[in-house]
Amino acid sequence: MMEFTIFILALPLLSFLILALAGMKLSHKVAGCIGTLSLAMVALLSYTAAALYFGAGRAADGLFPTLVPYNFTWLPLTESLQIEMGIMLDPISVMMLIVISTVSLMVHIYSFGYMKGEKGFQRYYAFLSLFTFSMLGLVVATNIFQMYIFWELVGVSSYLLIGFYYTKKAAIAASKKAFIVTRFADLFFLVGILFYGYYAGTFSFTPDVRLLVSAGIIIPVALGLMFIGGAGKSAMFPLHIWLPDAMEGPTPVSALIHAATMVVAGVYLVARMFPIFIEFAPEVLHIIAYIGAFTALYAAIVACVQTDIKRVLAFSTISQIAFMMVALGVCTSSDPHAGGVGYMASMFHLFTHAMFKGLLFLGAGAIIHAVHSNESSMMGGLRKYMPVTHITFLIACLAIAGIPPFSGFFSKDEILTACYDYSLMMGVFMSIVAALTAFYMFRLYYLIFWGKSYYETQLSLFRKGRIEEQPHAPHEAPSTMIIPLAILAAISCLSGFIPFGKFVSSNGEAYEIHLNISVAVSSILLAVTGIAIATIMYMRENNRITHILKKRSKKFITAAYHRFYMDELWLFVTKKIIFRGISRPIAWFDKKVIDGFMDLLATATQAFARQIRVFQSGNIQSYCIWFLHGVMILALILIFLV
Repeated sequence: MMEFTIFILALPLLSFLILALAGMKLSHKVAGCIGTLSLAMVALLSYTAAALYFGAGRAADGLFPTLVPYNFTWLPLTESLQIEMGIMLDPISVMMLIVISTVSLMVHIYSFGYMKGEKGFQRYYAFLSLFTFSMLGLVVATNIFQMYIFWELVGVSSYLLIGFYYTKKAAIAASKKAFIVTRFADLFFLVGILFYGYYAGTFSFTPDVRLLVSAGIIIPVALGLMFIGGAGKSAMFPLHIWLPDAMEGPTPVSALIHAATMVVAGVYLVARMFPIFIEFAPEVLHIIAYIGAFTALYAAIVACVQTDIKRVLAFSTISQIAFMMVALGVCTSSDPHAGGVGYMASMFHLFTHAMFKGLLFLGAGAIIHAVHSNESSMMGGLRKYMPVTHITFLIACLAIAGIPPFSGFFSKDEILTACYDYSLMMGVFMSIVAALTAFYMFRLYYLIFWGKSYYETQLSLFRKGRIEEQPHAPHEAPSTMIIPLAILAAISCLSGFIPFGKFVSSNGEAYEIHLNISVAVSSILLAVTGIAIATIMYMRENNRITHILKKRSKKFITAAYHRFYMDELWLFVTKKIIFRGISRPIAWFDKKVIDGFMDLLATATQAFARQIRVFQSGNIQSYCIWFLHGVMILALILIFLV
């Protein structure tokens, strides 16, 4: 019944091949239509698959079945260990099909307007198709090795998209940085997979439990190594450094990478391996929770002081992905009624976050398209010029801040409930981060849409003759950009009411989401407090409180603006310690000792050869003399021995 799902992978791959091979012979409009129509068909097929899968109901055991419409052996290693390729459908993979296809389709439509007239338009749509194919292949993988193959394809695709503006040095550096950091993390992922495959005897997500038990501590180690790969993709501290610089790519690419695809790959990995984590490595899960909690706070603080609107959203993404990791990490059981609600909460937040974060990035793109700058200081007062973008951006801000009835409230409330169930300290900590989220998002909102208009200030200066060039008036985005904003805004308003627990839960059984009143009220109060502080400080310019805080916290704000110098720390570690302290001595040893020893052998061999070359002179008289000497020596030896 689900055999048609193969086209979910085939269509974007076919689109990529057509645009990559023949794109330059096509017009921009035709190339964009090919990419967009293929994604529209993928979205239609994904929604059809979800309707058929969830509509068929649960099996007799109360679980949705795991369907494998396609599977074949790709690379046999041993009789029991082999690498397979196929398509697997279960609740979280079907949910991810919806997320990826929806956001990717919105990005494809939006790019018609945003990328209009750009050089390399056809190449851009080819890379989008490849990226979408890679992520779709990752989420429907039937085994961990197939996931790894598509995982690496996602990395290659992101490298191509981040470095799309290859004539810009910053874009080249950002793409290389993303590629190197994630490849470094992926090395640990691969080692973990090999450990897992060797001791579990399979790369399947459902191995023989007896083999896992007999492997002992190796399985927690393997899962921990796999998580390092996930931490790299999902930009967890300290492997987060690539993601803010990835903003050098086109803004629709940022929406695709940061909303629905690359950055949630790590979360999806932990969720996919959750039954093994919770059974054989619960302590690794809890370490993930603490790493996520620190990352969430760190990214939220940094986001509070950034002035580039895309970088604010980048650090917001890091913080929100960390929320999902925390939700998975605080699980103590596979029963959602007894410590496992975090799994459902994480997947629910992944779903809602994809929509409102995609909306935020696409809204930021519309703003940048209007003012031709990423800096918030060159905006202000834009609500008068961009009313639709203003309303949709406000909806996304309310959703991420956790204000009811927007979607973020429902999913984030479940995460906070899971945190409080785990420990009071974790609950309070994540509630504070949630309040910071509301603050920095509304700080961004007010800097863009309220306050003094940069355009009007420049226009006044032009009219007074103080500047020569007349500023361009901000304008609303074209319909190809507005329609995706409106659709994502509608989803952000309504998706919180989806009974998510009935479709996805930690043990597969239906779970009725219960609103925890005390957690909900406290989270709303904290969110409103964060919004109120942002309103007081940033709704109007030249606020006295803002100036006092900036003056008294100048050093801290400067450090936060520079991301607490994590990039500089990584440069110090790599250049001063690894390259100079480790690599150079090793290179010296290799050159002077290893190469020197081999050179010595060659020199000694040549010297010895020069000494004995007289034995092969070609002179018969010489050979006779050496022969007679040899005979005499042998004769003497025989005489004395006898």
